[in-house]
Amino acid sequence: MRKIILSLIGVLLIVGSFLFSKKMIANKKKPKPVSEKVIKTVFTDTVKNGKIKISIPASGSLVAKRRVELFSEVQGIFKAGNKLFKPGQQFNKGQTLIRIDANEHYANVQAAKSNLYNAIAAIMPDLRLDFSEVYPKWKSYLTAFDLSKTAPELPKLETEKERFFISGRGIVSTYYTVKNLEQRLSKYVVRAPFSGILTESLVTEGSLIRNGQKLGEFIDPSVYEIEVAISQSLVSFLKLGESVLLNNLEKTTTYTGVISRINGNIDSSTQTVTVYIEVKSKDLKEGQFLEAMITAKEEPNAIEIDRNLLMENNQVFMLRDSVLDIINVKPIYFTDKKVVLKSVPDHTVLLKRPVPGAYGGMIVKPYVAHAKSAQNR
Repeated sequence: MRKIILSLIGVLLIVGSFLFSKKMIANKKKPKPVSEKVIKTVFTDTVKNGKIKISIPASGSLVAKRRVELFSEVQGIFKAGNKLFKPGQQFNKGQTLIRIDANEHYANVQAAKSNLYNAIAAIMPDLRLDFSEVYPKWKSYLTAFDLSKTAPELPKLETEKERFFISGRGIVSTYYTVKNLEQRLSKYVVRAPFSGILTESLVTEGSLIRNGQKLGEFIDPSVYEIEVAISQSLVSFLKLGESVLLNNLEKTTTYTGVISRINGNIDSSTQTVTVYIEVKSKDLKEGQFLEAMITAKEEPNAIEIDRNLLMENNQVFMLRDSVLDIINVKPIYFTDKKVVLKSVPDHTVLLKRPVPGAYGGMIVKPYVAHAKSAQNR
Protein backbone atom coordinates (compact mmCIF):
# COMPACT_ATOMS: atom_id res chain seq x y z
CA MET A 1 0.00 0.00 0.00
CA ARG A 2 2.79 2.35 0.87
CA LYS A 3 4.56 1.65 -2.39
CA ILE A 4 1.38 2.43 -4.34
CA ILE A 5 0.94 5.82 -2.62
CA LEU A 6 4.57 6.77 -3.26
CA SER A 7 4.21 5.77 -6.90
CA LEU A 8 1.13 7.93 -7.31
CA ILE A 9 2.87 10.93 -5.74
CA GLY A 10 5.86 10.48 -8.07
CA VAL A 11 3.57 10.35 -11.10
CA LEU A 12 1.80 13.52 -9.98
CA LEU A 13 5.10 15.33 -9.51
CA ILE A 14 6.26 14.33 -12.97
CA VAL A 15 3.00 15.44 -14.57
CA GLY A 16 3.06 18.79 -12.62
CA SER A 17 6.64 19.46 -13.65
CA PHE A 18 5.79 18.76 -17.28
CA LEU A 19 2.82 21.15 -17.25
CA PHE A 20 4.78 23.93 -15.46
CA SER A 21 7.67 23.71 -17.93
CA LYS A 22 5.24 23.80 -20.83
CA LYS A 23 3.61 26.94 -19.46
CA MET A 24 6.97 28.63 -19.00
CA ILE A 25 7.93 27.86 -22.57
CA ALA A 26 4.64 29.30 -23.80
CA ASN A 27 5.14 32.56 -21.86
CA LYS A 28 8.63 32.95 -23.31
CA LYS A 29 7.31 32.94 -26.82
CA LYS A 30 4.93 35.87 -26.15
CA PRO A 31 6.12 39.15 -27.90
CA LYS A 32 7.31 41.95 -25.64
CA PRO A 33 5.11 45.11 -25.61
CA VAL A 34 6.57 47.83 -27.83
CA SER A 35 6.78 51.28 -26.23
CA GLU A 36 5.15 54.06 -28.20
CA LYS A 37 7.66 56.54 -29.67
CA VAL A 38 7.01 60.14 -28.49
CA ILE A 39 7.59 62.91 -31.05
CA LYS A 40 8.27 66.27 -29.44
CA THR A 41 6.39 69.37 -30.53
CA VAL A 42 8.64 72.35 -31.26
CA PHE A 43 8.06 76.07 -31.77
CA THR A 44 9.55 77.39 -35.01
CA ASP A 45 10.13 80.68 -36.77
CA THR A 46 10.81 81.38 -40.45
CA VAL A 47 13.85 83.53 -41.19
CA LYS A 48 13.36 86.88 -42.91
CA ASN A 49 16.57 88.90 -43.02
CA GLY A 50 16.34 92.65 -42.56
CA LYS A 51 17.87 95.65 -40.80
CA ILE A 52 18.54 95.00 -37.13
CA LYS A 53 19.17 97.96 -34.82
CA ILE A 54 22.16 97.18 -32.62
CA SER A 55 21.42 98.76 -29.24
CA ILE A 56 24.01 99.04 -26.50
CA PRO A 57 22.73 98.69 -22.93
CA ALA A 58 24.46 100.90 -20.37
CA SER A 59 23.78 102.32 -16.94
CA GLY A 60 25.00 105.01 -14.58
CA SER A 61 23.99 107.61 -12.02
CA LEU A 62 22.86 111.16 -12.76
CA VAL A 63 25.12 114.14 -12.14
CA ALA A 64 24.02 117.76 -12.53
CA LYS A 65 25.53 119.26 -15.67
CA ARG A 66 25.97 122.61 -13.92
CA ARG A 67 27.34 122.29 -10.41
CA VAL A 68 29.48 124.57 -8.28
CA GLU A 69 31.55 123.75 -5.22
CA LEU A 70 31.39 126.82 -2.98
CA PHE A 71 34.62 127.99 -1.31
CA SER A 72 35.39 131.08 0.75
CA GLU A 73 38.14 133.44 -0.39
CA VAL A 74 37.97 135.56 2.78
CA GLN A 75 37.66 135.06 6.53
CA GLY A 76 34.89 136.21 8.85
CA ILE A 77 31.71 135.34 10.74
CA PHE A 78 28.84 133.79 8.76
CA LYS A 79 25.92 136.25 9.05
CA ALA A 80 22.26 135.19 8.83
CA GLY A 81 20.53 135.90 5.51
CA ASN A 82 17.00 135.96 4.13
CA LYS A 83 17.17 132.23 3.33
CA LEU A 84 18.66 129.39 5.32
CA PHE A 85 21.90 127.94 3.99
CA LYS A 86 20.61 124.36 4.17
CA PRO A 87 20.44 121.44 1.70
CA GLY A 88 17.31 121.58 -0.43
CA GLN A 89 17.04 125.37 -0.28
CA GLN A 90 16.38 126.95 -3.67
CA PHE A 91 18.00 130.19 -4.84
CA ASN A 92 17.47 132.31 -7.92
CA LYS A 93 20.35 133.65 -9.97
CA GLY A 94 22.06 136.53 -8.17
CA GLN A 95 20.49 135.83 -4.77
CA THR A 96 22.80 135.86 -1.75
CA LEU A 97 23.89 132.40 -0.66
CA ILE A 98 26.27 133.45 2.13
CA ARG A 99 27.08 136.81 3.67
CA ILE A 100 30.27 137.13 5.74
CA ASP A 101 30.80 139.96 8.20
CA ALA A 102 32.93 142.56 6.33
CA ASN A 103 32.80 145.59 8.66
CA GLU A 104 36.54 145.68 9.22
CA HIS A 105 37.40 145.31 5.55
CA TYR A 106 34.74 147.85 4.59
CA ALA A 107 36.42 150.42 6.84
CA ASN A 108 39.73 149.75 5.07
CA VAL A 109 38.06 150.29 1.71
CA GLN A 110 36.55 153.58 2.82
CA ALA A 111 39.92 154.75 4.15
CA ALA A 112 41.60 153.93 0.83
CA LYS A 113 38.90 155.76 -1.13
CA SER A 114 39.32 158.75 1.14
CA ASN A 115 43.06 158.73 0.49
CA LEU A 116 42.40 158.69 -3.27
CA TYR A 117 39.97 161.57 -2.96
CA ASN A 118 42.41 163.60 -0.89
CA ALA A 119 45.29 162.88 -3.28
CA ILE A 120 43.28 164.15 -6.26
CA ALA A 121 42.04 167.18 -4.34
CA ALA A 122 45.65 168.05 -3.44
CA ILE A 123 46.76 168.32 -7.09
CA MET A 124 43.79 170.38 -8.29
CA PRO A 125 45.53 173.75 -7.81
CA ASP A 126 48.53 172.57 -9.83
CA LEU A 127 46.27 171.21 -12.55
CA ARG A 128 44.45 174.58 -12.74
CA LEU A 129 47.72 176.48 -13.25
CA ASP A 130 49.87 174.07 -15.32
CA PHE A 131 47.30 171.83 -17.02
CA SER A 132 44.33 174.08 -17.60
CA GLU A 133 43.21 171.98 -20.60
CA VAL A 134 42.66 168.85 -18.43
CA TYR A 135 41.51 170.62 -15.30
CA PRO A 136 37.75 170.46 -16.13
CA LYS A 137 37.66 166.65 -16.49
CA TRP A 138 39.50 166.12 -13.19
CA LYS A 139 37.20 168.59 -11.48
CA SER A 140 34.17 166.71 -12.84
CA TYR A 141 35.68 163.44 -11.60
CA LEU A 142 36.23 164.83 -8.13
CA THR A 143 32.72 166.29 -8.01
CA ALA A 144 31.16 162.92 -8.97
CA PHE A 145 33.30 160.99 -6.46
CA ASP A 146 30.99 159.35 -3.86
CA LEU A 147 32.53 157.53 -0.91
CA SER A 148 29.42 155.38 -0.52
CA LYS A 149 29.83 153.97 -4.04
CA THR A 150 32.63 152.18 -5.84
CA ALA A 151 35.43 154.40 -7.08
CA PRO A 152 34.77 155.59 -10.65
CA GLU A 153 37.33 154.95 -13.35
CA LEU A 154 40.06 157.57 -13.60
CA PRO A 155 39.87 160.06 -16.47
CA LYS A 156 41.83 159.03 -19.54
CA LEU A 157 45.41 160.33 -19.50
CA GLU A 158 45.70 161.87 -22.94
CA THR A 159 49.20 163.38 -23.00
CA GLU A 160 52.55 162.13 -21.81
CA LYS A 161 53.02 165.22 -19.67
CA GLU A 162 49.69 164.63 -17.90
CA ARG A 163 50.51 160.95 -17.42
CA PHE A 164 53.85 161.72 -15.78
CA PHE A 165 52.30 164.30 -13.50
CA ILE A 166 49.40 162.16 -12.32
CA SER A 167 51.54 159.04 -11.87
CA GLY A 168 54.21 161.01 -10.05
CA ARG A 169 51.67 162.09 -7.44
CA GLY A 170 50.73 158.42 -6.77
CA ILE A 171 47.18 158.84 -8.05
CA VAL A 172 47.23 155.75 -10.32
CA SER A 173 48.72 153.40 -7.70
CA THR A 174 46.27 154.69 -5.05
CA TYR A 175 43.36 154.12 -7.45
CA TYR A 176 44.31 150.48 -8.12
CA THR A 177 44.78 149.89 -4.40
CA VAL A 178 41.19 151.03 -3.92
CA LYS A 179 39.93 148.79 -6.74
CA ASN A 180 41.79 145.81 -5.28
CA LEU A 181 40.19 146.35 -1.88
CA GLU A 182 36.76 146.81 -3.47
CA GLN A 183 37.18 143.57 -5.41
CA ARG A 184 38.04 141.73 -2.23
CA LEU A 185 35.07 143.31 -0.45
CA SER A 186 32.73 141.72 -3.02
CA LYS A 187 34.00 138.29 -1.97
CA TYR A 188 32.34 138.68 1.45
CA VAL A 189 29.04 138.02 -0.31
CA VAL A 190 28.62 134.72 -2.19
CA ARG A 191 25.81 134.90 -4.77
CA ALA A 192 24.09 132.18 -6.77
CA PRO A 193 25.74 131.93 -10.21
CA PHE A 194 22.49 130.49 -11.64
CA SER A 195 19.06 129.45 -10.44
CA GLY A 196 19.37 126.16 -8.60
CA ILE A 197 19.30 124.25 -5.34
CA LEU A 198 21.78 123.77 -2.52
CA THR A 199 22.71 120.09 -2.17
CA GLU A 200 25.37 120.31 0.53
CA SER A 201 25.95 122.70 3.43
CA LEU A 202 29.15 122.53 5.49
CA VAL A 203 28.79 125.72 7.58
CA THR A 204 26.15 127.16 9.87
CA GLU A 205 25.14 130.71 10.73
CA GLY A 206 27.40 132.35 13.28
CA SER A 207 30.37 130.05 12.59
CA LEU A 208 33.81 131.37 11.71
CA ILE A 209 34.59 130.89 8.02
CA ARG A 210 38.25 130.65 7.08
CA ASN A 211 39.98 131.51 3.83
CA GLY A 212 39.84 128.53 1.43
CA GLN A 213 37.19 126.65 3.43
CA LYS A 214 34.59 124.66 1.48
CA LEU A 215 31.08 125.93 2.16
CA GLY A 216 28.87 123.53 0.20
CA GLU A 217 27.65 122.51 -3.25
CA PHE A 218 25.13 124.20 -5.54
CA ILE A 219 23.55 122.60 -8.64
CA ASP A 220 21.14 123.37 -11.44
CA PRO A 221 18.40 120.68 -11.14
CA SER A 222 16.99 121.25 -14.62
CA VAL A 223 19.73 119.49 -16.64
CA TYR A 224 21.53 116.25 -15.76
CA GLU A 225 24.14 114.04 -17.37
CA ILE A 226 24.70 110.31 -17.13
CA GLU A 227 28.17 108.92 -17.76
CA VAL A 228 28.38 105.50 -19.45
CA ALA A 229 31.27 103.39 -20.75
CA ILE A 230 30.98 102.11 -24.35
CA SER A 231 33.28 99.66 -26.13
CA GLN A 232 35.70 101.54 -28.34
CA SER A 233 34.74 99.33 -31.33
CA LEU A 234 31.19 100.78 -31.26
CA VAL A 235 32.00 104.42 -30.56
CA SER A 236 32.48 105.22 -34.24
CA PHE A 237 28.78 104.52 -34.81
CA LEU A 238 27.62 107.03 -32.19
CA LYS A 239 26.66 110.58 -33.12
CA LEU A 240 26.38 113.75 -31.05
CA GLY A 241 22.76 114.77 -30.58
CA GLU A 242 21.44 111.24 -31.13
CA SER A 243 18.45 110.31 -28.98
CA VAL A 244 18.86 107.76 -26.19
CA LEU A 245 16.10 105.92 -24.35
CA LEU A 246 16.47 105.89 -20.54
CA ASN A 247 14.44 104.24 -17.81
CA ASN A 248 14.60 103.81 -14.03
CA LEU A 249 15.48 100.51 -12.35
CA GLU A 250 11.82 99.62 -11.83
CA LYS A 251 11.16 100.32 -15.54
CA THR A 252 8.09 102.34 -14.61
CA THR A 253 9.23 105.65 -16.11
CA THR A 254 10.95 106.34 -19.42
CA TYR A 255 13.02 109.42 -20.30
CA THR A 256 14.59 110.63 -23.53
CA GLY A 257 18.14 111.95 -23.53
CA VAL A 258 20.70 112.95 -26.14
CA ILE A 259 24.40 112.20 -26.54
CA SER A 260 26.01 115.50 -25.54
CA ARG A 261 29.71 114.58 -25.41
CA ILE A 262 32.05 111.72 -26.34
CA ASN A 263 35.41 111.51 -24.61
CA GLY A 264 38.39 111.41 -26.95
CA ASN A 265 40.38 109.24 -24.55
CA ILE A 266 40.19 105.41 -24.34
CA ASP A 267 40.44 103.81 -20.91
CA SER A 268 43.53 101.60 -21.21
CA SER A 269 42.31 99.10 -18.59
CA THR A 270 38.82 98.47 -20.03
CA GLN A 271 39.27 99.65 -23.65
CA THR A 272 36.08 101.69 -23.33
CA VAL A 273 35.21 105.29 -24.11
CA THR A 274 33.14 107.48 -21.81
CA VAL A 275 29.95 108.83 -23.37
CA TYR A 276 27.86 111.56 -21.71
CA ILE A 277 24.09 111.55 -22.13
CA GLU A 278 22.14 114.72 -21.31
CA VAL A 279 18.61 114.37 -19.96
CA LYS A 280 16.06 116.89 -18.69
CA SER A 281 13.12 116.18 -16.40
CA LYS A 282 11.61 117.68 -13.27
CA ASP A 283 11.24 114.18 -11.80
CA LEU A 284 14.97 113.40 -11.84
CA LYS A 285 17.34 113.82 -8.90
CA GLU A 286 21.11 113.87 -8.72
CA GLY A 287 22.53 110.44 -7.91
CA GLN A 288 19.51 108.60 -9.36
CA PHE A 289 20.48 105.40 -11.21
CA LEU A 290 19.22 105.02 -14.79
CA GLU A 291 19.56 102.40 -17.50
CA ALA A 292 20.24 103.54 -21.06
CA MET A 293 19.68 101.85 -24.42
CA ILE A 294 21.93 103.46 -27.04
CA THR A 295 21.28 102.69 -30.71
CA ALA A 296 24.73 102.24 -32.26
CA LYS A 297 23.96 101.21 -35.86
CA GLU A 298 21.68 99.21 -38.16
CA GLU A 299 23.07 95.91 -39.42
CA PRO A 300 21.62 94.91 -42.84
CA ASN A 301 20.74 91.33 -43.82
CA ALA A 302 20.66 90.05 -40.25
CA ILE A 303 18.28 88.43 -37.77
CA GLU A 304 17.95 88.44 -33.99
CA ILE A 305 17.25 85.33 -31.88
CA ASP A 306 17.37 84.32 -28.23
CA ARG A 307 20.92 83.80 -27.03
CA ASN A 308 20.14 80.36 -25.53
CA LEU A 309 19.36 79.04 -29.04
CA LEU A 310 22.99 79.53 -30.15
CA MET A 311 25.10 76.43 -29.55
CA GLU A 312 28.84 76.00 -29.30
CA ASN A 313 30.87 76.46 -32.48
CA ASN A 314 28.32 79.09 -33.61
CA GLN A 315 25.61 76.65 -34.67
CA VAL A 316 21.80 76.63 -34.44
CA PHE A 317 19.07 74.05 -35.04
CA MET A 318 16.90 74.29 -38.13
CA LEU A 319 13.90 72.23 -39.20
CA ARG A 320 13.99 70.35 -42.50
CA ASP A 321 11.02 68.07 -43.30
CA SER A 322 10.20 67.48 -39.60
CA VAL A 323 13.83 66.56 -38.87
CA LEU A 324 16.22 68.73 -36.89
CA ASP A 325 19.40 69.74 -38.66
CA ILE A 326 22.37 71.89 -37.59
CA ILE A 327 23.66 74.89 -39.57
CA ASN A 328 26.57 77.26 -39.06
CA VAL A 329 25.85 80.96 -38.43
CA LYS A 330 27.88 84.14 -37.92
CA PRO A 331 27.10 86.00 -34.68
CA ILE A 332 28.04 89.70 -34.83
CA TYR A 333 26.64 91.16 -31.60
CA PHE A 334 25.58 89.79 -28.20
CA THR A 335 23.40 91.19 -25.46
CA ASP A 336 22.50 89.49 -22.20
CA LYS A 337 19.41 87.89 -23.81
CA LYS A 338 19.72 88.24 -27.60
CA VAL A 339 22.25 87.61 -30.36
CA VAL A 340 22.37 89.13 -33.85
CA LEU A 341 23.19 86.61 -36.61
CA LYS A 342 24.23 86.78 -40.24
CA SER A 343 24.68 84.11 -42.93
CA VAL A 344 21.22 82.61 -42.33
CA PRO A 345 19.32 82.21 -45.65
CA ASP A 346 15.80 83.57 -45.95
CA HIS A 347 12.90 81.15 -45.39
CA THR A 348 15.04 78.92 -43.19
CA VAL A 349 12.91 77.44 -40.38
CA LEU A 350 14.69 77.83 -37.02
CA LEU A 351 13.68 76.76 -33.54
CA LYS A 352 12.01 79.54 -31.62
CA ARG A 353 12.48 77.89 -28.23
CA PRO A 354 15.19 75.48 -27.05
CA VAL A 355 14.30 71.76 -27.02
CA PRO A 356 15.80 69.66 -24.17
CA GLY A 357 17.89 66.78 -25.51
CA ALA A 358 17.73 67.97 -29.11
CA TYR A 359 20.19 66.47 -31.62
CA GLY A 360 20.79 66.46 -35.34
CA GLY A 361 18.42 64.00 -37.07
CA MET A 362 15.81 64.13 -34.30
CA ILE A 363 12.23 63.82 -35.58
CA VAL A 364 9.95 66.56 -34.27
CA LYS A 365 6.55 68.01 -34.98
CA PRO A 366 6.20 71.79 -35.53
CA TYR A 367 3.60 73.53 -33.40
CA VAL A 368 0.67 74.88 -35.42
CA ALA A 369 -1.26 77.54 -33.57
CA HIS A 370 -4.35 77.63 -35.82
CA ALA A 371 -4.84 73.84 -35.59
CA LYS A 372 -4.90 73.97 -31.82
CA SER A 373 -7.33 76.86 -31.78
CA ALA A 374 -9.62 74.96 -34.18
CA GLN A 375 -9.65 71.96 -31.84
CA ASN A 376 -10.60 74.16 -28.88
CA ARG A 377 -13.67 75.29 -30.72
